[in-house]
Amino acid sequence: MRICILQTDIAWDAPQENRRSAEQLMSAAGDADMYVLPEMWNSGFMTGTTPPDHRESLIWMQQMAQQKEAAICGSMAVDVGGRWANRLFFVCPDGRIEHYDKRHLFGYGGEPQLYKGGKERIVVEYGGMRFLLAVCYDLRFPVWMRNLGDYDALLIVANWPESRKQVWTTLLKARALENQCYVIACNRIGDDPVAHYTGGSMIIDAKGQILTADNGAEEAIVGEIHREELLKFRKKFPVLPDGDPFTILK
Repeated sequence: MRICILQTDIAWDAPQENRRSAEQLMSAAGDADMYVLPEMWNSGFMTGTTPPDHRESLIWMQQMAQQKEAAICGSMAVDVGGRWANRLFFVCPDGRIEHYDKRHLFGYGGEPQLYKGGKERIVVEYGGMRFLLAVCYDLRFPVWMRNLGDYDALLIVANWPESRKQVWTTLLKARALENQCYVIACNRIGDDPVAHYTGGSMIIDAKGQILTADNGAEEAIVGEIHREELLKFRKKFPVLPDGDPFTILK
């Protein structure tokens, strides 16, 4: 499966501009089976003010998925009745839309004041692969992402600042190793009112090896993942069956 990560420089509270930038990157990157956008790709990480309406951007995702015959993924702020959800959409070319609401809200950044955390762990099947959906701060909580034999790749989108970039890379590799899975990680670059971002988007295999990574610019990062190779490695080195049983309290 060919994956294209769209590492964008998100314009603050400017959905139309962000859609245009994303579309230009997609066109330059060429064909892929999946295109991945960052967290709150249409607006920036807005936690202290009302985000823009997401609906036009979701329609754009649907149109691009159909046009490209590929899945389009990325999170946006969605009004859920007086509060907001940081919702990661997984839009398929046949019109199917799956979504995951970010569970772990970033208290340090004020996210819990306006946002409501999700309760449901979501795995999406697409193109013969199973993807666990996650958003930014979720990365720090491995129990929530523990592979129960139900996914092949962790798909995570983020606005992860340059000041904690080393933590980002370390945690991504750890999640790949402990869960024997691919990790597809999409971060942003540029600036918003509170932070500076330098990317670090990448694809990692189940051995913790970085398969493809960014160059620290607004760019498309393209790589491939192969379920057959993943299953072969898991069979040769069967770590997952030795994991401890547990229950997540909701």
